[in-house]
Amino acid sequence: MNRRRLCIIVAALCLLLAAPLAVHGQPAEKVYRIGYLGYQPVDVRLDSFRRSLRDLGYLEGRNILFEIRSAEGRGDQLPDLAADLVRRKVDLIVTDTGTAALAARRATQTIPIVMLASADAVRQGLAASLARPGGNVTGLTMITTELSRKRLEILREALPRVSHVGVLWCGSPSRADMQQWWETTAAADALGVRLVSLEAGGREDLANAFASAATRHVEALVGFDCPPHVPFYSLIAQLSLKHRLPGMFPFRAYPQSGGLMSYGVRFEDEPRRAATYVDKILRGAKPGELPIEQPTKFELVINLKTAKALGLTIPPALLARADQVIE
Repeated sequence: MNRRRLCIIVAALCLLLAAPLAVHGQPAEKVYRIGYLGYQPVDVRLDSFRRSLRDLGYLEGRNILFEIRSAEGRGDQLPDLAADLVRRKVDLIVTDTGTAALAARRATQTIPIVMLASADAVRQGLAASLARPGGNVTGLTMITTELSRKRLEILREALPRVSHVGVLWCGSPSRADMQQWWETTAAADALGVRLVSLEAGGREDLANAFASAATRHVEALVGFDCPPHVPFYSLIAQLSLKHRLPGMFPFRAYPQSGGLMSYGVRFEDEPRRAATYVDKILRGAKPGELPIEQPTKFELVINLKTAKALGLTIPPALLARADQVIE
């Protein structure tokens, strides 16, 4: 019995001594610091992105930490916010727009940058090409400039007698904004439509832009993908209804708030797709070698309730093509 007890005691002591050695022998799991740079106010896309990372095994507080910065629609704040993330030595920066990605790239040429979205990554100067971006930026692009032509075509299909169309845009000299203008102008020339520029750099300019539309004989409206306008999509939709201007917009949030229609990219998959880019880069992939993804799903949303309020009859063929009809 004494010998048996002695053996048990010795075995227990060996286990106790071996346990710390086993723990110390295992490398500690690296904790990645992810910076999030938002031009727009933080929205549901960030929550969806975080959930997508969790699905890939990244748990906040265990192997990943977030540094979240938002310009709240004030573009002049982006450079300082980007510089702050660089000073904090984040491992990677996620941006919500191409404008934010530009600010991040000016702040660093080495930290990888993943875009949740961008109007046109190549024309914005963020990548050498979609197939091989080249620098430290990759992610998703929405080809907004190419959709500008299609939006005017659909608006004219809905309202075949319209001849004067207002263009609500930032009026900025950025490549993406100018390309949207050129594409829309080309479509207008082909359709025999006259465009009227309605510039609004921010919320304070919107009321004046809509008021001027009435004095300039504008019959309908096309809204550009303009980052300063995104936080005010509900206001824009309501102003278009107030001034009885049927509007075609880039995102479904506009018709959901009372605008007439929208045609653009579906955003549901963006956070999940962006999370896969982050995972690949953290595992060693180089951002310049990861092709930038273009959207494959587009949606047409029509607010039939708004159409009736404006006394409009949407052609049945167009309604049949809509992905969502709000009644």
